[in-house]
Amino acid sequence: MPVKVVDASVLGALIFGEPRAEEALSLLKGAELYAPPLLAYELTSLARKKALKYPELREKIFAALKIGLALDIHWAEVDHVEVLRLSLETGLTTYDASYLFLARSLGAPLLTFDKYLAQQAKQKLGSE
Repeated sequence: MPVKVVDASVLGALIFGEPRAEEALSLLKGAELYAPPLLAYELTSLARKKALKYPELREKIFAALKIGLALDIHWAEVDHVEVLRLSLETGLTTYDASYLFLARSLGAPLLTFDKYLAQQAKQKLGSE
């Protein structure tokens, strides 16, 4: 299975049934997924926003988050000093730079729906 780094925009689209869920599924299918532990916090934050906006769907949102966090993801720590360097070099937030750093460290593609992060990944990794 090919190794891929996944961010919250892709995994969130899948688990919360967003418009790009099918696209997310096709990107993730058959991949060995890696992410920094930050992904869990970002998914939880996304779930919070959805639960506040759609209180009638809270139980479904809780269930979706639980499923997402139970997926077979390899949680990988990052070098935070190097993440800071990468953030300053690219203009990415330190959060987004964490995903890019991990992808670069693993020599793996980064799966994201964030346009600027995808652009930086293409430049730094030579991939989309």
